[in-house]
Amino acid sequence: MPSPGATGLAGSPEKISTALLSQLPFLTGPRLSPDGKRIAAYVTMKGKQMLGIFTLEDGKTKVFNPGDTLELGWFRWAGNGRLLFSVGKTVPWDGDDAWQTRLLVYDLAEDKQRFIGGSTEGLTGDDVLWVDPEGKSILLAYQRTIYDYPSVSLIDLGTNKGRQVVAARDGVWDWYADDKGVVRAGFMFGESRWKMIYRAKDGEGFRTVVRADNDDDDAGFDAFRIYQGSDDGYRIMLNEATGRYALWRFNFSTRKRGDLVFEAPGVDIDDFDTQVDGSNLYAAWYTDDRPRAHWFDAELGKVQEAIDKAVNGAVGDRTATIVSYTRDRMRMLVHIGGSNDPGRYYVFDRDAGVMQLFAQANEKLKPAQLTATRYTTYKTRDGLEIPAYLTLPKGREAKNLPLVIMPHGGPYDVRDDGTYDVDVQFLANRGYAVLQPEFRGSGGYGKAFYEKGEGQWGRAMQDDLDDGMDWLAKQGTIDPKRVCIVGSSYGGYAALWGAVRNPERYRCAASFAGISDLKRQLKYQIAFKISKRYRKDWRKKVQGEETFDLTTVSPLYAVDKLKVPLLIVHGDADQRVPYKQSKLYADALAKAGKSYEFITLKGEGHGFSSDTNQQLWLDKLEAFLTKYNPAS
Repeated sequence: MPSPGATGLAGSPEKISTALLSQLPFLTGPRLSPDGKRIAAYVTMKGKQMLGIFTLEDGKTKVFNPGDTLELGWFRWAGNGRLLFSVGKTVPWDGDDAWQTRLLVYDLAEDKQRFIGGSTEGLTGDDVLWVDPEGKSILLAYQRTIYDYPSVSLIDLGTNKGRQVVAARDGVWDWYADDKGVVRAGFMFGESRWKMIYRAKDGEGFRTVVRADNDDDDAGFDAFRIYQGSDDGYRIMLNEATGRYALWRFNFSTRKRGDLVFEAPGVDIDDFDTQVDGSNLYAAWYTDDRPRAHWFDAELGKVQEAIDKAVNGAVGDRTATIVSYTRDRMRMLVHIGGSNDPGRYYVFDRDAGVMQLFAQANEKLKPAQLTATRYTTYKTRDGLEIPAYLTLPKGREAKNLPLVIMPHGGPYDVRDDGTYDVDVQFLANRGYAVLQPEFRGSGGYGKAFYEKGEGQWGRAMQDDLDDGMDWLAKQGTIDPKRVCIVGSSYGGYAALWGAVRNPERYRCAASFAGISDLKRQLKYQIAFKISKRYRKDWRKKVQGEETFDLTTVSPLYAVDKLKVPLLIVHGDADQRVPYKQSKLYADALAKAGKSYEFITLKGEGHGFSSDTNQQLWLDKLEAFLTKYNPAS
């Protein structure tokens, strides 16, 4: 178990302004077009997340708004001339609210965006199964009404005309296609069991190849690819010998696994990529202390090695990641950054041997001003080893420091990854030690670690946070009487609940977009509403025993137990955790005369889309911590 260690004593660091820290990157998530001539990315303008397309040859930029009332989801190229993207919004449903998604396409030649899929009243309308490599057509699965299961249509992106290729089937929520555009599999969910239907080629009928209980997690198909014209493919599956998820060859007709292709050292595989026809592997991705890539493609592997050598020895823990590449792999986008470096994107041209700067996240922030985050582990009261990220303030001895515990969101299948985090750097710059525990249930650490989090909201998952505090206190690194807990989304819930559950441990708690009522949040989830399997799965994860009363771990129903001050911040346009979660709690706190501050971010969603709101959060957090848990 590594010791927290000591930080260098080079004098007090320069205080970085919240205005500088809050400068959001102009673009995020860039992706090259298949021919490498353009880059699409999320861009932030005037407090709104939009999409931008950048032409590399002439530097021209096109930015378009998907809609003022819509929240932008994923995007992907459809050939070189079209961009598909998902949008969502909250809609009234069954006396409450639900999340509804739709699909749009932006046509570069026409300079127009339009909805795809025709008129539909269902909740799910953005499930793209396959995209024609030339960008002419797609396979789209969507509900025609809220009472229907999804059918699959082949849609011409030029005319928006569609032809149904697979009719809706009772119980089938998920359809999958191969890389030739043939629907090959569907997943049917019942009250207690599920089954997979499958066919080898177009024109064949579907047959059942898998039957399993809903509780049988190992039988599930989370990430897989089927070869076109073959029963073979790849699948991420559990390696029983190690308890971790690895990449295997798999026959979907016989349901037999083949050879183990790749297993990451000590952690699960996150995803993998294949050639267009699905036959050969390019890469597998995983996260240990940082995001990593394992390259099956020898040429890309050599490129990665060369880039790694170029950044080796840079300030802090800078790493290089190939985030996108062209169909011929001759041009790629490379991100270089680290826990103390907001990062920048480069376009690397293999023919020319040149790597050219494309975009920088925050050019005025320098790594030398910031603090590197370190990966560590500690043991819990029941003997579980918890991975964690620890950031210590510069210029201060690692002794009796004030602490902020910062649990991540999710919480399941989600984890921190040691990359740049604005909140972490802000807190460290203000003199706080910051601990980010990868509590039980976090993703990527194997089956057993994940399952230990099931049914542990507000219980053992919360114990893991407390045990991290105790570990640092025992080391002498922090002062256990000077601790606050801060988090967003699930982390916001953990902060609110920690203040109620263990008021003797925390001097204060701050929540951004946190959950106060678990039953209300579960009802809001689409999957909880429309799928018996997912409804049961989420109850298993969050509730545990069916007889367990979720109100007993919901802050909204424990206002009388609150003894420490709270800061509650929420965007009134949040489509993931509704604003009502915080508003109802704030109203209850006011009625009970509790110490709290409630800030509404106008027009903000489940994150920050404007520098102004980001800075407001940091300013309010700084004032709150200075008042209740000063770093000096």
